[in-house]
Amino acid sequence: VGAEALLIGVGADLLYLTGYLAMPLERLTMLVVPRSADPFLVAPALEAMRAGSSPAARAGAVEVVPWQETDNPHQLIAQRITRGAPARRRALVNPTLWASHVLPLQAELGKDWSLGLATPVLGPLRMVKDPEEVELLRLAAEAADRALRAIAEGRLIGRSEHDVSREVRARLIDEGHDEGLFAIVASGPNAASPHHEPGDRAIQAGEPVVLDIGGALGGYASDTTRTIWVAGTGGNGPDEEFRRIHELVRRASEQATAAVKPGARCEAVDAVARRVIAEGGYGPRFIHRVGHGIGLEGHEEPYLVGGSPAVLAPGTSFSIEPGIYLEGRYGVRIEDIVVCGDSGPIVLNALPRDLWVVEG
Repeated sequence: VGAEALLIGVGADLLYLTGYLAMPLERLTMLVVPRSADPFLVAPALEAMRAGSSPAARAGAVEVVPWQETDNPHQLIAQRITRGAPARRRALVNPTLWASHVLPLQAELGKDWSLGLATPVLGPLRMVKDPEEVELLRLAAEAADRALRAIAEGRLIGRSEHDVSREVRARLIDEGHDEGLFAIVASGPNAASPHHEPGDRAIQAGEPVVLDIGGALGGYASDTTRTIWVAGTGGNGPDEEFRRIHELVRRASEQATAAVKPGARCEAVDAVARRVIAEGGYGPRFIHRVGHGIGLEGHEEPYLVGGSPAVLAPGTSFSIEPGIYLEGRYGVRIEDIVVCGDSGPIVLNALPRDLWVVEG
């Protein structure tokens, strides 16, 4: 890509490359990988011991360069990477690097340097998971399945979405996650909002609840969704339209998953799910991409969306999550984590996709 250096700040890229889970501080922590010199890890002096205990530092793969509170770390980096560099130069930064670091770096590097994103370099590396990474994703998915099943089969009617969401986070940890990162509980008409924030609304008999939950286990993310119908004891089962849209979403999920194989285009997998829902008469109600990559981050490359040039390879991991949303009434989403295997899909979630009616 013609760059003189990679400048990788705090975040998943740094963790992937060094094994260092750095604190997101206003103080700069940065892995610097020059084209023609050894890599080094710049860290605040008060974090130098932690940085030095990272796998990359212990293995001697990077030099830890501490800086004091009165030092200018952006200047330190600029001075080291500009030595002997050609007249017009380029450096690549990770996409989550704060502007409070990007702008000082640009100022110290000067007008002859340009900055670009490191995604074209690091994205392909992180997209394809090795067997150890896939195993952590599997463990996370199985733990999320257990948590979601416990919630769906427990008491729901009369409880607020917020109360159930709090229980979801606790169960994710109880089932093996290091942390519960999110717990969407969207009941009744709120189910039509894909990223609904759980609130005070009480769950009632005779309505659906979208449960979209996830956390991190060993650094790797889970992300699982099922839409259940809470019937109560009075026979308040799902209406015909809900049954119809749930079946469309189930078929879209299964057919999109079946389209996963090495060499398949991400946009083609999205198109499979979209075609099922469009042919069922609800095309405009499918308002998001069919999936996103998952790994050290809940959302990462590749994105399964129309127009994406990305191609699946063995080890690529991502969600398959079609949905239909009828504003003011209800919505349905089903989500599984899938890994592209050598000859087809490997589904990490085991919860059934069929319509799940519970007493609540």
